Amino acid sequence: MLQKVTYQIAGKDLILETGRIAKQANGSVFAQYAGSAVIATVCSSSESVEGLDYVPLTVDYNEKYYAAGKIPGGFIKREGRPKDKEILISRLIDRPMRPLFDKSFGREIQIVPMTVSADMINPPDILAIIASSAAVHISDIPFNGPVAGVRICQVNGELVVNPTYEEIEKSALEIVVAGTKDGITMVEGGAKEVSEDLMIEALDKAREVILEFCNLQEELRRLAGKEKLPLTEFGVKLENEDAIREAAYPRLEKACFLPTKVERHDGIRAVKKEITEQYASQLEDETQNKLFGSLFEDMQYQILRSSILDKGRRVDGRGLEDIRPISCEVGILPRPHGSALFTRGETQALAVSTLGTVFDEQIFDDIEGDKRENFILHYNFPPYSVGEVGRMATGRREIGHGNLVRRSLEAVVPGKDEFPYTIRVVSEITESNGSSSMASVCGGTLSMLHAGVPMKKPVAGIAMGLITEGSGKDGERFAVLSDILGEEDHLGDMDFKVAGTQDGITGFQMDIKIAGVSTAIMRKALDQARRGRLHILSIMKATISKPSSEISEYAPKIVTLKIEVDKIGALIGPGGKNIKALCEQYKVTINTENDGTVTIYGKNAKDAEEARDAVIGIAADPETGRIYNGKVMRIMDFGAFVEILPGKEGLVHISKLSRQRINTVTEVLHEGQEIPVKLLEIDKMGRLNLSYIDAIDPDGEIPAGQGRDERPRQGHRDGGRFRR
Repeated sequence: MLQKVTYQIAGKDLILETGRIAKQANGSVFAQYAGSAVIATVCSSSESVEGLDYVPLTVDYNEKYYAAGKIPGGFIKREGRPKDKEILISRLIDRPMRPLFDKSFGREIQIVPMTVSADMINPPDILAIIASSAAVHISDIPFNGPVAGVRICQVNGELVVNPTYEEIEKSALEIVVAGTKDGITMVEGGAKEVSEDLMIEALDKAREVILEFCNLQEELRRLAGKEKLPLTEFGVKLENEDAIREAAYPRLEKACFLPTKVERHDGIRAVKKEITEQYASQLEDETQNKLFGSLFEDMQYQILRSSILDKGRRVDGRGLEDIRPISCEVGILPRPHGSALFTRGETQALAVSTLGTVFDEQIFDDIEGDKRENFILHYNFPPYSVGEVGRMATGRREIGHGNLVRRSLEAVVPGKDEFPYTIRVVSEITESNGSSSMASVCGGTLSMLHAGVPMKKPVAGIAMGLITEGSGKDGERFAVLSDILGEEDHLGDMDFKVAGTQDGITGFQMDIKIAGVSTAIMRKALDQARRGRLHILSIMKATISKPSSEISEYAPKIVTLKIEVDKIGALIGPGGKNIKALCEQYKVTINTENDGTVTIYGKNAKDAEEARDAVIGIAADPETGRIYNGKVMRIMDFGAFVEILPGKEGLVHISKLSRQRINTVTEVLHEGQEIPVKLLEIDKMGRLNLSYIDAIDPDGEIPAGQGRDERPRQGHRDGGRFRR
């Protein structure tokens, strides 16, 4: 039976309906806002598995090209593997929903949100978050939701709810916030150096809207909700639990506070091995072994949290706001255009910057339309960074972390008009124990400065953690941690990454494992993050504080100049003849734009600058009295035709070739010869009359492709030729 609920935003209806499409799924919702629409379905497997210590959830967001009236580009016309954008939106849906499923449900769950209509005005990602939650909420799958998402932007000083693409483009702040009726559970976004106060204001605004969206889903559930399936009760208990805990806890407490990550892991492993050997016969049973592992996890959880809340002591001995030791190095690689090694404690990022041309830009073909980006960032997290063996692959984690780093740096990367290079930054995580993405922000800044990129300001990042007692609401005990370790991320309640300059925030990402956090906790975390960020920036600036004055000799040379619009045709020539000849002669690539902007890309400075001189020569009108380096194109009986500028030829009459009388032109010249000539006159028909300058410039060579004013010297006339 068709059921429908609506809610109005900015004069348009958000519609959620069920009972018409995909009725065989456990839950299905068709969501529409203006001209954008998403179908979200959820299914679970029929069999449950007892004792799972994780939620087997998969989210596969996908966009259909037909949604925007497009056919996929390239040879293959079927939508293929997920694009980065689809993976990022899948993560936006997964992260706030995953903590709200119960592990004891024990069944595989798959959520498939699919964009089937796109009006190119309203982004479908927020619609996908709401539709996915609604599909699960009305289904028979147990879920502690609903969850809702909202995008908040600051446009012209005002906070806008669910802005259009055009408004997002103009915004100083863009965040996607997800949460439940109890509070915020996820934040992700970027900004142009906004204040912590504005961030809090935007989050408060988001909470109001999230509450309304959650109520809308509750209304749909009242109309069409199914009875929830039972959880899988795990009736088996760990035998000898009290004895095992009594034997292991004090030794585990010592192991958890050893100085380094490796020592802690080895210490915990040694305790676990010793107790395992003591209860070997009992732990031969697979279920008992699983419960034994869960007990050790619970004990570490209790040890870490009680130490922080009761003693203010962290596993590596730091205080709550202490930052691990930091070292910064630049120029550690001899050939790349820019390189840096950023080390913070046991986390290390090797960041490398490469400068390219407009032809190296990233091209995107998706339902929003084709677009190009000249700032590219890739993040790699190889298994050796945590001392493990594994596949070398780019997964959803790498794409998500890389996107956060890119957004954090994008606000300070110069525009193409200021720095016409394509910039690619690659962060190789060579060691990891907490917040490798924020180390990538710092390393990326250092490597770009070393490469000579004129960044507006340096950017640093820091990861904040949270330990709460209870739900984390006001009135409960909590501790905010600066620069968290991997253990604190794994066993804590929040991972909040904040990046920015000394003047404001540029990127952020927050994931919360509890029902929600209060504004008071958020404000404390942001203030504490700012102090940590400024500390890291001060260390980075001591290593390199401004861009290198010269870019690498191995980087391409880019020269930009302006010519008169009516000269573009002369530069290009018939059928591109002139511009192709220049590219071939100087081994460069030349790009022209309709406004007269000419960009020259050369492998080295010499080629690019010589090509620039040639372009200037073409764009300039020939001037009487100037001397040019010309090339003999054709020899006739009466003289030689010499090209003084690309596409511009003049005649050197035989009488203007030598001080002495000659019988033939070939006595002096041959085709292809380069000679200095003076432009004597431009006749009424626009023809150029030239004279040959024969070794009369003792002061130096005439620069290639350039003219100069000739000054007759004593004893000479007409630029050094005796009158006959």
